[in-house]
Amino acid sequence: MTKRKEKWSAEVTEGSDAMDLEEDVFTSDDPREIAASLKRSAERSERRKAEPFRSAMSMLTFYINRAGSNLPGGKKKVLEQAKDELRDLFGRKTKSGKG
Repeated sequence: MTKRKEKWSAEVTEGSDAMDLEEDVFTSDDPREIAASLKRSAERSERRKAEPFRSAMSMLTFYINRAGSNLPGGKKKVLEQAKDELRDLFGRKTKSGKG
């Protein structure tokens, strides 16, 4: 596989209208910390096209989908929990109906 094809997701994240992320945002083991970082980034970003909540959730989903099977089960669980935390921080209802 060529180097260009291997790095397309990084290129999309850096060069598209995707929001600018805080460094190492997805390395935390705290779902609330990940969600808070995404919220800050979404609210500050001048490159996003959608509302902050949608931009933050899209970036989180994009990361989870791109990592795919390379994402350890425990880390995937933390990132999925970060979705609920993000909904909570933005005052949206969670899947469980809370919020």
